[in-house]
Amino acid sequence: MSDTQSIMSSMVETREFPPPPDFVKDAHIKSIDEYEQLHRQSIEDPEGFWGERAKNHHWFKPHDTVLEWNAPNAKWFVGGKTNVAYNCLDLQIERGRGDHPAILWEGEPGEVVTFTYSELRDRVCQTANALKKLGVGKGDVVTIYMPMVPELAIAMLACARIGAPHSIIFGGFSASAIADRAKDAESKIILTADGGWRRGKVVPLKQNVEDAISQYGGIAKVVVLKRCENDIPWNDGRDVWWHDVVDAESTECEAEQCDSEDLLFILYTSGTTGKPKGIMHTTGGYMVYTALTAKHIFDLKPDDVYWCTADIGWITGHSYITYGPLQNGVTTLMYEGAPNQPDWGRFWEIVQKHKVTKFYTAPTAIRAFMRQGDDIPAKYDLSTLKLLGSVGEPINPEAWMWYHEHIGGERCPIVDTWWQTETGGILIAPIPGAITLKPGSATRPFFGIDAAVVDEAGVEQPANAGGFLVIRKPWPSMLRGVYGDMNRFQEQYWSQLPGIYFTSDACRRDDDGNFWLMGRVDDVINISGHRIGTAEVESAIVSHPTVAEAAVVGIPHEIKGQALAAFVALKSSSTPSDDLKKELLAHVAKEIGAIARPDQLRFTDALPKTRSGKIMRRLLKELASTGEVKGDTTTLEDFSVIASLSADDD
Repeated sequence: MSDTQSIMSSMVETREFPPPPDFVKDAHIKSIDEYEQLHRQSIEDPEGFWGERAKNHHWFKPHDTVLEWNAPNAKWFVGGKTNVAYNCLDLQIERGRGDHPAILWEGEPGEVVTFTYSELRDRVCQTANALKKLGVGKGDVVTIYMPMVPELAIAMLACARIGAPHSIIFGGFSASAIADRAKDAESKIILTADGGWRRGKVVPLKQNVEDAISQYGGIAKVVVLKRCENDIPWNDGRDVWWHDVVDAESTECEAEQCDSEDLLFILYTSGTTGKPKGIMHTTGGYMVYTALTAKHIFDLKPDDVYWCTADIGWITGHSYITYGPLQNGVTTLMYEGAPNQPDWGRFWEIVQKHKVTKFYTAPTAIRAFMRQGDDIPAKYDLSTLKLLGSVGEPINPEAWMWYHEHIGGERCPIVDTWWQTETGGILIAPIPGAITLKPGSATRPFFGIDAAVVDEAGVEQPANAGGFLVIRKPWPSMLRGVYGDMNRFQEQYWSQLPGIYFTSDACRRDDDGNFWLMGRVDDVINISGHRIGTAEVESAIVSHPTVAEAAVVGIPHEIKGQALAAFVALKSSSTPSDDLKKELLAHVAKEIGAIARPDQLRFTDALPKTRSGKIMRRLLKELASTGEVKGDTTTLEDFSVIASLSADDD
């Protein structure tokens, strides 16, 4: 935060959408006054607020103290003993949900499997017993590298049941990423599968594990789920089949009484260089916070069929496929494959088939659906949907409006959620029955979240002035450190403003108190002394009726210091041309100002993305700056995209 200039914020959005009366009627929180009263209470008396919410959970031993805070170190529900898997399963059964569907799963080839809460508990206990027989004890880190199958959720819950922290590695990562993470966590066991289905092809998961073990020799056991029945390498002394070690086990396994601050999981952020960063989350605070955010932000009800389209390998899948929804006793839907397999109607077919009521996906996916045209979702009955959500990056207003109209039928609130791997749960999002929505805004902080927009000295900025988003008070699901590197934890998150969590995101707050995320601080470009957030430039480009998606990156410029380069994917009904390029550049100048007009603009059939749907802007920056890509592409979904962009000399 060495630059003292404020961040320009020029995007203006005046459309507003109050909570629909039919939604408000049954909502948990029904008015802005109710939200503001609860938020005020949570900030003024956090110990009273969170202590009361903790009573909704099962504790083997109640806490002695709600919060001990010695910045940057927090302890929540000190002295309390609980078990997250018990709260996800046994407690729901005790509340009469045993025969209710817990996980509803659809594989990419089309098979469907349902586990009730009782069936899921039994399977989790069998898996937990198998892990114990394989030598896993409390505190041992279990590495999990699996496709999006029910056994992935079962594995993480089994680890939680016996007090063994899990480290889940996204199934799109390479062998070297597996090796780095397993080595850092000092893991001795990996749970994997022979393969997983993705766009009709088998992802060779077991082969990747084998290649990882050749780089890190500390793995003593590999448990392999039979999913695709593809040929795999095998080591008789080390490898065992999932069904051989799990199926014969007892369905009874007593839940470990975990201290509230016992490590629940490590999740490594996917940095491109240097040692992987293992974000640590503990038991009690994470449990209470994910349950409450899931309940109120998605307004979960007992008979909801809730679908988060993320992969469990990301924090979104940890918190809002598994732990959050299951603690609320709802049905959480899992889908194994790609959104366009066998065609772009797959998501909407799943919504129609399973009568999904709450749907949570990424802005990049929404823009990809936009690009395919309005007629595809129009073929399906989406009338069961009651609420939509977005996650992963700021959603631009035009994508928000398309989502609202073509998926939500103009009747579903959209919860635009802002949070991070580090935060554990959603920090800023609308309470859907209470808050008036503005397309592109994550709106208001959740309970207990004291969010502010500040300059580099920590001074809170006036309305509509861009600055740095910070969180000024501790919250229950906050990260507890970087595994094995507490200096890195201190330096990265707490050194900019002592005692205040620095999010690394640029933001502004409007006159109504709504937060507008402007992208990572790294994505704020200094052009001739003006600091401009690339997210706003992207939003301006996408507001043009011909554009489906855009990515904007900063590149070196010998006069201005930095300049903007834009990569633009058009809607299927539009054709690239020099005239359209000029029109788009003029459109940016009109929407934001001439200072934000990109120096480069190139059309592309698609943008490079990870399997989770995030645009890989660092590859675009490298390409725009040097004309080629040499960086790490292991998480890239479609390698042909970079090849086609590299071939484009325009």
